[in-house]
Amino acid sequence: MNVHTTEDAIACLRSVGVPITQQRIEIARVLFARPVHLSADQVLERVRVNAPETSRATVYNTLRLFREKNLLRELIIDPDRVVFDSNTDPHYHLYDVDTGEVSDVAADELKVVGVPRLPEGVELEHLDVIIRVRSKRA
Repeated sequence: MNVHTTEDAIACLRSVGVPITQQRIEIARVLFARPVHLSADQVLERVRVNAPETSRATVYNTLRLFREKNLLRELIIDPDRVVFDSNTDPHYHLYDVDTGEVSDVAADELKVVGVPRLPEGVELEHLDVIIRVRSKRA
């Protein structure tokens, strides 16, 4: 998704039936100009540059809405860290525990073979793979 202008943001949101507001446009521009992995607080900080009146609740509600509309993926990196991934194509993630950086790993770079037997009455919604790395210790 390449959302660089207000018109791009409006078209993106309308394509999935999201009602248009100025705050949603700004949030879309932050998230969809290029692939990113941002926390809700990072989104709020960037949105407030152009829309300083935007509240934390608006950002959280909009992130939930965008996730429900499949515009974003929510990644639970660890119990204290959640990021929103604007790349919804199949892929995996590399997480550097030293720096906190999350980056994409192309789907063809990792082969996942099979899935576990699932309990009766459930189906696989999504498979997340997060590869955790750290600097080598001397």
